[in-house]
Amino acid sequence: MPSGMPGKLIVVEGLDGSGKSTQAHLLRHWLEMGGYRVYFTEWNSSPLVKNVTKRGKKEQLLTPTTFSIIHATDFADRFERQILPMLHAGYIVLADRYIFTAFARDAVRGVDRDWVRNLYNFASKPDLVFFLNVPLEIALGRLLDGRPKLKYYEAGMDMGYDTDIYQSFRIFQGHVYEEYIKMAKEFGFTVVDASDSPEKEQKVVRAIIQKRFDLSKYKYEWNVP
Repeated sequence: MPSGMPGKLIVVEGLDGSGKSTQAHLLRHWLEMGGYRVYFTEWNSSPLVKNVTKRGKKEQLLTPTTFSIIHATDFADRFERQILPMLHAGYIVLADRYIFTAFARDAVRGVDRDWVRNLYNFASKPDLVFFLNVPLEIALGRLLDGRPKLKYYEAGMDMGYDTDIYQSFRIFQGHVYEEYIKMAKEFGFTVVDASDSPEKEQKVVRAIIQKRFDLSKYKYEWNVP
């Protein structure tokens, strides 16, 4: 994992329903409003493989290894075209999920852990990783709020845990949670209590960033004649 670039890489990780995306977007807005150079990227968003992934999920064609390779391809494309150039340009790169999502989900789906980690060995080491820690029942409640049903793969239905999609979600996400807890120690995640209100969580996140980094280095320079 190459490092030492002028930019900073901040990652937000967590279970589906942890409020991860909400915190990432609030953080992005705060940095942009503060006049800081920030670039936002999110998991599984590369146009190179987005349609393939969408079709595979819709038709339930993805095996664990296929799933892993497709996501690695998506990430590699975004890393080379977006993340790495922005880090070299001195931006704060804010990632809604990073390689740790693959580490957790792929391991739970039975893909060899060492193989998956080797697949992503080109990725830069983040400067800060937030892990939003939330009880499963809270995560499930948030996912179902305003949504008619869970999605097949996010509930781990491809694993055959249970025919009931809600019970499958609990089992699958429980295993993913266990992987995150292991990685929190291994990679030094900054754990944030995500059972609180989004506003309180955001204050905690911002305070940690302000303490960790000299944000003045990432301010836009306005040349007024």
